[in-house]
Amino acid sequence: MAETIVSPGVLAIENDQSFITQQPITAGAAIIGPTVKGKVGIPTIVTTYSQYQNKYGDTFLSGSNTYTYFTSISAYNYFNNGGTSLLVTRVVGEDFTSATSSFISSSAHSAGSPYNTAPFVLETISEGEIMNSTGPAGTSGTLLSGSTDNFRWQIVNANSSSGTFSLLIRQGSDSNITPSILETWGPLSLDPYSNNYIEKVIGNQSETVASDDGEYYIQLSGDYPNLSSYVRVKQVNQSTPNYFDNVGTPKPEYTGSIPINGSGSFGSAEGKNVPTGVVASYYENIISENNIQGISASAYTESISLLANRDAFNYNVLIAPGLLSDMGGVAYTAINNMINTAQNRGDMMVVFDSSKHSSQISTVLNNTAGYDTSYAATYWPWVKTIDPNTANQVWVPASTMVPGVYAFNDNIAAPWFAPAGINRGILTTSTQAERVLTQGNRDTLYQSNVNPISTYPNVGVVIFGQKTLQRRSSSLDRINVRRLLIELKGYISQIADTFVFEQNDTVTRNNFLASINPYLNSVQQQQGLTAFRVIMDETNNPPNVVDNNQLVGQIYLQPTRTAEFILLDFNILPTGATFPS
Repeated sequence: MAETIVSPGVLAIENDQSFITQQPITAGAAIIGPTVKGKVGIPTIVTTYSQYQNKYGDTFLSGSNTYTYFTSISAYNYFNNGGTSLLVTRVVGEDFTSATSSFISSSAHSAGSPYNTAPFVLETISEGEIMNSTGPAGTSGTLLSGSTDNFRWQIVNANSSSGTFSLLIRQGSDSNITPSILETWGPLSLDPYSNNYIEKVIGNQSETVASDDGEYYIQLSGDYPNLSSYVRVKQVNQSTPNYFDNVGTPKPEYTGSIPINGSGSFGSAEGKNVPTGVVASYYENIISENNIQGISASAYTESISLLANRDAFNYNVLIAPGLLSDMGGVAYTAINNMINTAQNRGDMMVVFDSSKHSSQISTVLNNTAGYDTSYAATYWPWVKTIDPNTANQVWVPASTMVPGVYAFNDNIAAPWFAPAGINRGILTTSTQAERVLTQGNRDTLYQSNVNPISTYPNVGVVIFGQKTLQRRSSSLDRINVRRLLIELKGYISQIADTFVFEQNDTVTRNNFLASINPYLNSVQQQQGLTAFRVIMDETNNPPNVVDNNQLVGQIYLQPTRTAEFILLDFNILPTGATFPS
């Protein structure tokens, strides 16, 4: 009935403002690269390194050796240096699928009966053969194919009288004596009208990357968001709608659908991290675009295009460690696509590597000579770092470490401070640089907009440069200024969004200025700006502009420049001389 009021009184009206609109996925940094496990091609946020390990794994075997991908090493250093959110996109070299649960039995439907349909089927969110735990069992119910990276399922507390059961997701490497339970769900129901319906509680959504008119996007299927971190419901074969009759008795046609207590594994997943027949190259041995940690550069193309969507993904630096511009071909094109993405978005930077391990300085200069943009930066040389998972010392390209330096810089200062030097540019987990650069080496590199990584006694390995790849000399040839502009544009654009469709008059303009000026003043107080001015009045909004439904604002900024060249004059005076005041 409509809510109305006729006689004097008070009418309380409900306004439902709880509708949730989808917001962009926001992260401090984004990384594209191979991982041990996880969703393929779907950018996903992780907020700690342990969460990264749960979703994407850490070490893996290739041949007889244990390795860690650059992606994992970068994630560790990013979080270890104060990073709070990382957007990870896994790339692979072939088609991957999820693992599905082995047969889940019910009292009326068992694997050996003519009614051999399981009441429901689960599948892993992570994809690839590594998720397969199906196989022979050992002592104490161990799965010989079980590992810390895959899972097994178990049904407990099955009760046909209540129509409920509980589901445990266990680690694939555990045993029945010492189970390692990752998640517990229950009591669950197969009644779609119940609040504890299994699809509602666990989730059944899956994501795929689709394209339309050359643009990539994520296609979502399934009605219920995934609340489990490990599995989703692939399908329910034996639902029990309205499980109880009018007097509260279970309907006999449904009681046989309730799963019985038991456990099983996951299998039938496809996709190898290192494709069959490939002898993968890792660390300093990466030289070919066809073998970047076992995959080719073409595997990155789709993910780079997907991350171009600024309405869906918000981050401030993008890396793809292992892609080297001097590989040429698809690798070179992929890096250019990353840079074009940054320039078109205008709200992030790209950090990339130009050269293979053991390159000469002349080669590094040639490999960067063709770039001219303030939205990208490159560093050299490679560095040796401690693998967080194996404790081995391994060579990694500089881009692997730089997001961690940016995170540390932002954590103790702000984006408009230079992420370089002894105060904010030390690579804390690096043990040595590929080369100990001389002053002349550093000068040569810096003049060509390559940021040198230096080695200092009693200090360690330090980033000693903060140039973008912009050739023309201006404020934007420095990383701290480019990152300042990214920060300001992001904040001010969000404020401006709230003024769209407002009245184009003095009140609106003054409200805009009242929102922007205090923010810019705070940035100035934090050493980001030396001066600023915002103009939004009749001078830049004459009648013809207003009549075109435009609101024009002009923002003038004087970024604070960094002291990169400190000149000290030491004057030797004779005895008895007077010091100048």
